[in-house]
Amino acid sequence: MITSSIFLAPGAWQIILIVVVVLLMFGGKKIPELMRGLGSGIKEFKDASKDEDSTSASTTEKE
Repeated sequence: MITSSIFLAPGAWQIILIVVVVLLMFGGKKIPELMRGLGSGIKEFKDASKDEDSTSASTTEKE
């Protein structure tokens, strides 16, 4: 089982190739905008999950 997960894990060359392809597709100026959007999306997801946790905790306490 360990050997099958080794083959699926990306190595250094695969990561470099992916980075180069992304740079070619989007260009250097567009990548910061994409990362900013990704970061804000992750932040909104975390905030929503925190709100859901506090809502479910307060509902459980009331019951």
